[in-house]
Formats: sequence, C-alpha cells, structure tokens
Amino acid sequence: MSTAKAETSIMEAAYSGAQRAPTRRTLWERTEAYLTRLSTRNNFWHKVLSLIWLPYAFRSGITMKRIDSNRFAAVLPFRRFNRNWYNAMAGAALLGNSEVAAGMYLVAQCGGDYIVVCKKMQYHFLRPCLGPAVYHVVKSDGLDEMVATGNEFNASLELEVRQQLKKKGREQRVGRCDITFHCTPKVHMKEKALRRKNQAS
Repeated sequence: MSTAKAETSIMEAAYSGAQRAPTRRTLWERTEAYLTRLSTRNNFWHKVLSLIWLPYAFRSGITMKRIDSNRFAAVLPFRRFNRNWYNAMAGAALLGNSEVAAGMYLVAQCGGDYIVVCKKMQYHFLRPCLGPAVYHVVKSDGLDEMVATGNEFNASLELEVRQQLKKKGREQRVGRCDITFHCTPKVHMKEKALRRKNQAS
C-alpha cells in the first residue's frame, strides 16, 4: 500500500470513529429516556404521560402488565369509548390498540433510548369481542439479540388478542395481529442530524 493510500485509510477510519463516538446526552434527552422507562413500569404514570403524548391510548384506557420476565399483556377495557353500536368491541379499537400494545412491549424491552415506528400491521378478526380484550405477545424472535447490537433493526411481533370471560382466568381468542416495527437508537438519529448539519455548512 502506498503512503498516500495509507494516509487516506487512516483519515477515513478517524472520520468514521469520530462520527460514531458516543455523544453526551442533553438534559432533555435524559429526561425523555427516564419518562419513557417510567411509563412502562407504572400504570399511573403511563396514564398521565399518555394524556400528553398518546391521547387515544389515554381515552381507550389500555394498560399493561408484566406477567413474568418473559410474558407481557396489555388490557383494553370494555368501555363505551371502545364499543360499537351493537355493543361489541369496535374493530378500530382492537386494531388501533394492537399497535399501542406492541409498541409498549417494545419500549419496555428496548428501553428509553430507541425510537419505535410501526412499518406494517396485519390484523385477523376471528370472532366478536364482547368483553375486555387482552393482548399477549406470543412471538418476538431474536429481539434481545438485536437490541444487544445497538444498531437499527426491524422487530416482527405476533400478538394474540383474547377476550376476558366472566369465569376468572379464562380467555377466548378473538383476533391475531402480525406487526413489524423499525427500531432506531436515538443516538443514531442525533448523529444523522449532525452529519446533515455538517454537510450543509
């Protein structure tokens, strides 16, 4: 390798390293990450923060609960706002809250340092829902490994939507949802904005 090529390679490596070097987070970024984590751990704060950032989720009343370290569920109450004219859970409520439930699960798994955006969703209506709906994440292959890389990734989830029956502990499946999210570390978004600013100047 010639001296000129060697110097060029060294400069490119230095530039790449400078671009990917961790940047110090601002007070707002640290606060936002903290509030995001808080919203996934406590239903009271989830409701308060939903009133500001997710008014639809606030009005629908959806809440989340972690059954154990590997299982998560979100509960959509059978209230007037979520029902249709013939007193069943509205299809739009079941569909729209699928994204909310899956998004809450992803934020809880990824932490407050990711931006989560829905790319594709397919909902299968199986039967009418005549009571509270419970969203169970039944498939999230490779999510922990993708988060561990610290890079952008697409997360494909499968949700089962079940109706809570009057008999305690029993549920009946009323729908299934396949949904894909694009997850981007917030630091990557900050780096891209910085690169665009440097190119424009």
